[in-house]
Amino acid sequence: MVRGQAGANTPGSVDRGVRARWQAVRVTNVRQNNPTASTRTASTRTASTRTASTRTASTRAASTRSGPSTRPRGAAVLTAVLTAVVLVPLAACSSSPSPAPATSSSPKPTTASFEATASGTMAPVPVNPLTGQGPVPSGPVVAVKIDDTASSRPSRGVDRADVIYVEEVEGGLTRMIGVFTTYPTVRSVRSMRPMDAELLWNYGNLVYVATGGGGSGPATLAGSPFSRVIMDDGAAGFARDRSHPAPYNVNADLQLIASRTKGARAHNVGFTWAASDPRVAKAPADAAVSTRVGNTPMTFTWDAGAKTYVRTINGRRLNTAEGRPIAQPNVLVQMCDGYTDRSDIDPIGNPSRYTKTVGSGPFVLYRDGKRLTGTWKRPTPGAPTSYVDASGKPLPLAPGGAFVLLARKGTPAS
Repeated sequence: MVRGQAGANTPGSVDRGVRARWQAVRVTNVRQNNPTASTRTASTRTASTRTASTRTASTRAASTRSGPSTRPRGAAVLTAVLTAVVLVPLAACSSSPSPAPATSSSPKPTTASFEATASGTMAPVPVNPLTGQGPVPSGPVVAVKIDDTASSRPSRGVDRADVIYVEEVEGGLTRMIGVFTTYPTVRSVRSMRPMDAELLWNYGNLVYVATGGGGSGPATLAGSPFSRVIMDDGAAGFARDRSHPAPYNVNADLQLIASRTKGARAHNVGFTWAASDPRVAKAPADAAVSTRVGNTPMTFTWDAGAKTYVRTINGRRLNTAEGRPIAQPNVLVQMCDGYTDRSDIDPIGNPSRYTKTVGSGPFVLYRDGKRLTGTWKRPTPGAPTSYVDASGKPLPLAPGGAFVLLARKGTPAS
């Protein structure tokens, strides 16, 4: 089914000028995202117009990016923080367009710190399973579909995401899904893809935010456990600004959306976290990451001072509109199977890509300026994704969050 434009009187209508503007900017997207590609086109989708106030996103420090660092102190509690490895939630690569519900057999997250009570016993203090640090957030997990082309840059709020997935869509281009447990205003929000249901299924009843969708996307997402907040359905929390032409100018106020939408809190999706590990110390150094998702180059530079990998485009750091680098302590390149999805075709005839995040395959992990390899496995949509080394032991990420690049199997990563 072809994704069509919304009618003039529908919430998702876009004026006729958008189509002409899109034709003009899609070549720019291709050249700026991948100068070597000769035939790639960007897709446009419909979006509705509303206004809402924007908010300034607060700076995320490495030690507090998933929540406040303080907690109530009772008279009978003495606090002693010990480092440990934490099993936490992640999504991975799969084959079922209509996944089955999560089961109760999924492992529960462990903790990264403990409190010594007055009686001398050690009481575990849960941490955010999506970052491995800070307390478990009290609000819902919010996943936002975000543009990843030159036409929408600079983005807003992406640096606040706990996890940033990058997936291939039509024409070899990419889009992001930012997973948040704090609630900035995010731009540029774009439309759903059918594979998003499978990718995020093990997060459970998260809040899924997008402008709309076509083809089999809406039906597939309707069968998911998500609480869907879709602009074309008339949901509140969306607004356009004048920074970019449509459809690249849609903002989502995640604070408003999270306050009005019920959703699951963060839980284990498969990540493990540890500030140090003997295997990391022995791994080869690699201060630069270079790989591809679809036809789009993905490059990152290790910032030893900030202990993060900063995304770069043509050698330049990629910053948000607020001037903050888009960076994470980890870059996880997850090699996945997939296929051409002809149920989801853009307005000029390009089919989308369906990446299978249930299954297994190799991965490359970049952390602490080092390069490690292993195998990922996710047996069912509701199961956590495991990331293990050659001996089958979990390979931990550095606490603080991660990029997860969903690349095709066989893609070089150096």
